[in-house]
Formats: sequence, C-alpha cells, structure tokens
Amino acid sequence: MTADGYCETCGRKVPAGDDHAEIDLGIVAGVTDRGLRHHRNEDAMAIATAQMAGGPVAIAVVCDGVSTSNRPDEASKAAAQTAMEVLLGAVRAGGDLTVASQRAFDAARQALLELAAQGGMPGNAPSATFATAVVTTTDVTVCWLGDSRVYWLSADDVSHRLTSDDSVAQELVSRGVMSEADALESPVGHVVTAWIGADLTDARPHLTTFAPTGPGVVLLCSDGLWNYEQDAGELAARTLPRAVTEPLAVAGELVEFAIDKGGSDNITVVLVPFPPRPADPSSQPSAGPASAGPLSAGPLSAPPTKPLRPVAQPGDNADQGD
Repeated sequence: MTADGYCETCGRKVPAGDDHAEIDLGIVAGVTDRGLRHHRNEDAMAIATAQMAGGPVAIAVVCDGVSTSNRPDEASKAAAQTAMEVLLGAVRAGGDLTVASQRAFDAARQALLELAAQGGMPGNAPSATFATAVVTTTDVTVCWLGDSRVYWLSADDVSHRLTSDDSVAQELVSRGVMSEADALESPVGHVVTAWIGADLTDARPHLTTFAPTGPGVVLLCSDGLWNYEQDAGELAARTLPRAVTEPLAVAGELVEFAIDKGGSDNITVVLVPFPPRPADPSSQPSAGPASAGPLSAGPLSAPPTKPLRPVAQPGDNADQGD
C-alpha cells in the first residue's frame, strides 16, 4: 500500500477503518458501513449508557452528512459527538430529558457553525441530519431533524415510526400529491428540507416522548437502511425477538440486508432493547460514551466482521443524496 492509501497492485483506494465500525455496550449497539457506492462513510453514530435512580439508560445519536454540502463526514461526526456529550451529562445529572435533547441539538448546531467558520470551503456549509433517542425504563425521548429515522418495534404492540421526515417526499405525501412509494421514487425523493448547518439559520428540531406499553426495540437508522425497508412491521419481523438479547448481531444483519439490496448509500443502524436492562459486567465494557464516524472510531468499536469492499472508483454511479 502506498503512503497515501492506495493498493500498489490494483490501484484502488484501500478502505479506511471507519468504512465499517461496530459498537456494543450491551443494552445498546450499533453498526455503520460505507455501503457499496459511496467513496467514504458520511454517517456517524454515538452511543452511551448511564445509571439513573430508576435504572439504566441508553443514549443513541445518528447523524447523516448531507452529501451536497462541504465536509459532510466531519459534519456528521461533530454533530453526533457534541450531542452525546450534552445528553450524557444531562442524564448523569438527572436533568429533564426533553430539555436536554433540545440543548443537545443546539450544541450540535453550534459545532457545525464553528466548523463552517473555519473557512476555505466553497459551496454549501457542512450539514447533517440529526436523530437522538434517550431510552429509560419508562419512556423514549426522541429529537430529530432531517430524514434519519427512529422506529418503535414490538412483537406485542403496533410497531411504528416515531419520527417524520423533513423531505420533499414527505411534503408531497402530506399534500396528497403522491403516494409515499411514488414520492420516494421521484427525482427529489431524498432531498431534505431541514438539517443542521450554518446555511439553515432557523433550524428547529422535533421533539416527542413515547411510553411503550411492553417490551420491544428502539431502532435509529440513516436512510441507507430505510431506502430498502421502511415499513415498521417488516422491520420488526426482521429484528424480533433476537434484537432484544442480541442487538449488535441483528444491527449487523440489517446493515448486510441493505448492502445485499444494493448498498446505494451509507448505512447506520442502532438498536436499543426496551426496557434497558443492566448489562452483564463480566461480558460488556463499562466505559462510555463510544462513537464511530468518518474520521475515527470510538474506543469500544469492534473490528469489522468481514473484509471490507473496495471503495467506489471515480465515475461510479454513486448516490448524491444525504
């Protein structure tokens, strides 16, 4: 391999370590992968666990860099890591989780403003979608902007999406112009209408709290997964019941499912079994938070489970969506 990362035999760029990363904290786990058609992974995730008076808490963040913006890989990583710092601090302090989620969004947006202020970046300012979930033993607090999604998946209850996309497709559906399937297949199907970044000054997140009535799994994902399966019931069928006890393995299977279907975008999947139960201290690391993104993987990242695929070459038909 040459000093700048190219194979001396085939001339291809050798995949970086963050093209595929896995993190397992027992009560929350995630996998992120470059997919088949993008040159780099512009998704980022951060997960952590903490203890509150009522029991363990799992925290997850997924951000998807907007490919048409500058440095989208750095944008998603900065947003995810900054938001996690705020959320974890609030959970440890026993703070209000809705207020904390808003503060995490504000901090992530400020991080991207600072990234844009570095200058030297023609075109659109660094931007990313944003989705967070704080899962306690009683409820799930969700905050989002853009088209990264959060789902509630249950074998005993009705599985459903907890978020609504900020996208042209969603606007077309809401106005009754197109069905959801037709809107997503249209040329503007994956154009986002809201994001965090310096060029959207009035960005305001959506906030909701959901109280499950029984056990299940909270799924956070980028559109690299839901491009190929967005129905909550079908996602539940693919994940349950194993995701409750094997979240990392099932997250990996969902990523592989998206790759097998075409892998046209970066793919990130985080699974949080509900209610969170204390992890077995003999088999799980105790540190947190952990993150994985385009530039560096967190200290709790696991090595890839299989050889990485070649990076797409210039001229390949890579998807230019977020």
